[in-house]
Amino acid sequence: MKYFLPDFWDIHSVTAIFIKQSNTIIMKSCVILLVLTAFLSLHAQAQSLYMTRNVKTAFENGTRSIDGNPGAHYWQNRSRYHIDITVTPPDRNIKGSEEIAYFNDSPDTLSTIVFSLIMNYHKPEAERLVNMDSTQLTSGVHIDHFEVNGEETIWPEPAGDYTRQNIDLLKPLLPGDSIHFSVQWHYEIAPAFVKNGRSEREGIIDPTTYCVAYFYPCVAVYDDYNGWDRLQFTGAQEFYNDFSNYTLNVNVPKNFIVWATGTLQNPDEVLQPHYAQLLKESMTSDTVIHIATRGDLQAKVITNQNATNTWQWKANDVTEVALFISDHDNWDAASALVDSANGRRASVQSAYYDTSADFHDAVAIGQKALSWYSRNLPGIPYPYAKMTVVEGFAGMEYPMMANDGAYRTNNPIATKFEENHEIAHTYFPFYMGTNESRYAFMDEGWAQTFNGLIGAVEYGSAIVNKRYAKIVIKDPSQEEQVPVIESDFQTGLAYGNNAYFKPMLGYMAVKDILGESLFKKCLQGYINRWHGKHPMPWDFFNAFNNVSGKDLNWFWNSWFFSHGYTDVGIEKVIRNKNDYDIKVNNVGGFDIPFDVKINYKDGTSEDIHETPIVWEKDQKQTIVNIQTKKSIRSLTIDTGLWADANEKDNVWKGDSY
Repeated sequence: MKYFLPDFWDIHSVTAIFIKQSNTIIMKSCVILLVLTAFLSLHAQAQSLYMTRNVKTAFENGTRSIDGNPGAHYWQNRSRYHIDITVTPPDRNIKGSEEIAYFNDSPDTLSTIVFSLIMNYHKPEAERLVNMDSTQLTSGVHIDHFEVNGEETIWPEPAGDYTRQNIDLLKPLLPGDSIHFSVQWHYEIAPAFVKNGRSEREGIIDPTTYCVAYFYPCVAVYDDYNGWDRLQFTGAQEFYNDFSNYTLNVNVPKNFIVWATGTLQNPDEVLQPHYAQLLKESMTSDTVIHIATRGDLQAKVITNQNATNTWQWKANDVTEVALFISDHDNWDAASALVDSANGRRASVQSAYYDTSADFHDAVAIGQKALSWYSRNLPGIPYPYAKMTVVEGFAGMEYPMMANDGAYRTNNPIATKFEENHEIAHTYFPFYMGTNESRYAFMDEGWAQTFNGLIGAVEYGSAIVNKRYAKIVIKDPSQEEQVPVIESDFQTGLAYGNNAYFKPMLGYMAVKDILGESLFKKCLQGYINRWHGKHPMPWDFFNAFNNVSGKDLNWFWNSWFFSHGYTDVGIEKVIRNKNDYDIKVNNVGGFDIPFDVKINYKDGTSEDIHETPIVWEKDQKQTIVNIQTKKSIRSLTIDTGLWADANEKDNVWKGDSY
């Protein structure tokens, strides 16, 4: 059976209903046996996806539920950060201090706390899976002072784990208790772009423009399925952090503007009255307001003229903070209505070189993206007060921030695709807290999906298909066919395909199965259950199964656990008296939709769409029946977005062409 019992039924109530309608003891016994068998069968189906031992343990411990909800014993730890940072370009030294309150909401006693120091990735001896220019090498993060619960403590020297540091506690941290850390630190910021064309997600954009990200020592994630997150940051994968509350004070020289995660607390203290008023007006404006233009920047009249200005930011329930500073970037702002039910608007801002033609439209692009994502898919109102898009080199997302590459070729489509993609990350991984390091497809795949959908509205599906369809299938390498679930172990094109494009195609395929309305219901059900938490892939699969009322495990196995690819072909066409039977083979193994395009001998034509549901009962072959008395001149299997590896077997030219 492919349907699950509705949420409000349980085995006792179902059995009672059937018994009430049964008249004999034998019949009652048979009914009980049948219902129990059906229930156990359905329950077994829901657990049929491959799980590693640690994932199984999480379900056994009740922190995860097979119905796609957080388990009755679900927990996650959290922190509260107060960070002061000083940035004085062109000086490359970043100096900071922070107070951290870490709360152990787990059931475990912690004798060790693991810190994350991403900037140690720039140390010459650090482990890396990407090439790094020598100009980007630094001495890493230096801890100048460290206290645990008010007692000065020696920060240990790293023992090979350069971006992770164990801190052994003299007094273990008990369940339900908290601990306080005081840290002073500094590091040298590296260039964000070098001659070989490689760009970093953070660093020096130009001598007086810095993107400062992953810049502070933070407590790594301790979760219910891996314990401490000890994965080294190697440059290939992305990130995984707890939801925390942040107060961020950024000290910069006068005439420098700061953009950061969170809400600016003191605009009147750091901006001249005219510019503070423009910023305020932009919060409710549909029209783009040019807060700081090239002329304003050259006149040096924007910020208050103290030797140092402290920009104060606050952000709650976010997984990261990042900041961008410059003394010569244009500053535009407007707002977008993101929640029509209560009239809530979100600020959209941008910072960019005046000479970058494509960035002059960044705010307008952001307004459309926030509005479209809030109303359509995922259809969850943009959850934050602000989104700022800055011109850098990376194409990298942070909560409420995006560091986008500058094309400087007036390529509006490329600019929109990148900005829409980074803004889509608001939902995955930030609103959902997914583990980007291990399961990149849970965020990159969704961002690519939303990007493709909004792109189809703006430019038409043909352009989107052309942009994405053949990216995966052009790479026939062994690495490309590693299952999506293992995308965290890959680099290069294989990582891109398995983290971005294959999952996007999978999500679009399940959308084709469910239809627009049910797909949206499932997606929102998943988001509403897991936002602000740390879902795993199995939570996503189970949530879709549960909300849709369908067992989709056959589909999940095909797309996320198999070594498949997109390739279907016609085995043969059988003509009967009043119909045709087309035998279609699933050569590649991925359950994809396809269109049968038919040309009849009388000059007419017909298109028949088949969703991936045709592969549910038989993953290797399906028969498409065409009811017609006409003679077919030719027919073609068209896979559209799901580009076919071998199109030669997609055409049949009739018996007497």
